[in-house]
Amino acid sequence: MTTTRRTFLTGSLAVAATGLLAACGSSGSNPAASGGAWSFTDDLGTKVDLDARPARIAGLTDAVASLWNYGITPAAAFGYTAMADDVNFRGRDLSQVKEVGRTYGEIDIEALAAAKPDLILTHAYPVDSAGTIDRNAPLYGFKDVTQQRAVAEIAPIVALKMAGSATGVVNRTAELARALGTEPAAAGRQDYENARTRLQNAAAKGLTVMAVAAYPGDGVYIAKAADDPALRSYTELGLAYPDPGGSKYYWEHVSWENIGRYPTDVVLYSLRAMDKNALMQQVTFARMPAAAAGQVFPWEFSSMDYAAQARTINTLAANLETAHKVV
Repeated sequence: MTTTRRTFLTGSLAVAATGLLAACGSSGSNPAASGGAWSFTDDLGTKVDLDARPARIAGLTDAVASLWNYGITPAAAFGYTAMADDVNFRGRDLSQVKEVGRTYGEIDIEALAAAKPDLILTHAYPVDSAGTIDRNAPLYGFKDVTQQRAVAEIAPIVALKMAGSATGVVNRTAELARALGTEPAAAGRQDYENARTRLQNAAAKGLTVMAVAAYPGDGVYIAKAADDPALRSYTELGLAYPDPGGSKYYWEHVSWENIGRYPTDVVLYSLRAMDKNALMQQVTFARMPAAAAGQVFPWEFSSMDYAAQARTINTLAANLETAHKVV
């Protein structure tokens, strides 16, 4: 199995959006009334012009989860896993959303069309550290360009770029929410900033951290903080994340035999790969300083909105507050 950024997202939070607008209206409804023509230019420079503000939004689970936290219930969703298994939707009434894909790249086109979306939202991932987007490759969530074109026949596709720091992606997602007629509450933004301050304080302990996605027969993929928006934003707050090296984008692939060469105080494991119990059954991993000290915590991919990010950052900070240096 080969893991790439396009086919894998870190286990990479659904939040009851405290302080944010509550979801209202019928399934897929926009809480604000449309008023005249609507236009939005996405992060790839694609301009979408509609006769009215889109009210029914469908798309990638990772993306529409953010809109839901801002009060816009998605009409339909597809993603890497079932919504019921996705922490981004924990506590949500999933009966309000038509689930049209539970495996990456597998989308029920007819079911998506039946949901009658006005707009489809997804993410665009770079292919290198410079943030380059491969214009000939499908956007994230789509199996191939042919499938993407079929989806685009249903409704226009808007893509937000998952590059740089999460702070920029979060702010850009909030911009889209505003364009769709809802205003993220100031309290939600403050919770996010408070969580960032808490993490900054926890990072001052000088703990070294690495985030991994591991598979029994394939070894360990160590994420590169500079290439992951969330991890990059943590390093901007002072979190020590050693560069695992290697010339490939996003991941450094390491065999189980060699994982011991990458000691850190803390290991974060993807929720979409081997869990902690499975990792600890690997002898070479169990011998690592972080594992021996019990400092192995979840690495959660949370949607790029104030509420979800605040919850994830608070969880990470709480875990780091319990950890101590072991290397």
